[in-house]
Amino acid sequence: MCFDESPIQLIGEFRVPITPKPGKRYRYDSEYKRNGTANLFVMIDANRSWRKVKVTDRRANQDFAICMRDLVDGDYHDADKIRVVMDNLSTHTASAIYQTFPAVEARRILRRLEFHYTPKHASWLNMAEIEIGVMRRQCLDRRIDNRELLETQIHAWERRRTESGAQIRWMFSTDKARLKMAKSYPTPALNES
Repeated sequence: MCFDESPIQLIGEFRVPITPKPGKRYRYDSEYKRNGTANLFVMIDANRSWRKVKVTDRRANQDFAICMRDLVDGDYHDADKIRVVMDNLSTHTASAIYQTFPAVEARRILRRLEFHYTPKHASWLNMAEIEIGVMRRQCLDRRIDNRELLETQIHAWERRRTESGAQIRWMFSTDKARLKMAKSYPTPALNES
């Protein structure tokens, strides 16, 4: 399971855009109205065509903890262990889960989770980053002015993409990783006797 988040601005219009002629792109006025922000938590299964995007008002410990609980109790309720790949954001910790839920509940959730963190400056190794890029191009390439519309658009995109069987073809091997990130891998010292 790959996990990441992305902020999004809710942007409205000052003027109603003119409907374009057939075959022409929609044009927006340079003036806009900022209606706040929202946060998107993106989860994608690297082994099958499944993704889930949760829209929240903010990106806080509690929001992260609720996403992890929903993963454990809902979408992957029958999995013994869920391996979660994510970046080193300060909210991506076991303590966030303990801060949100009673100790017994937090322990129950964490027993089912195994966190794997991408190296610093290498969040591109997280497939959820790729999915966020696809979502921005296919779904968020226009102005969306309120959270309800955002949720409707996101969930329709999520459903279409999952039903189409879309998966990420990961072509980055261990050997390529060792070449690309040579500084991160120790070089064994050879004893010359």
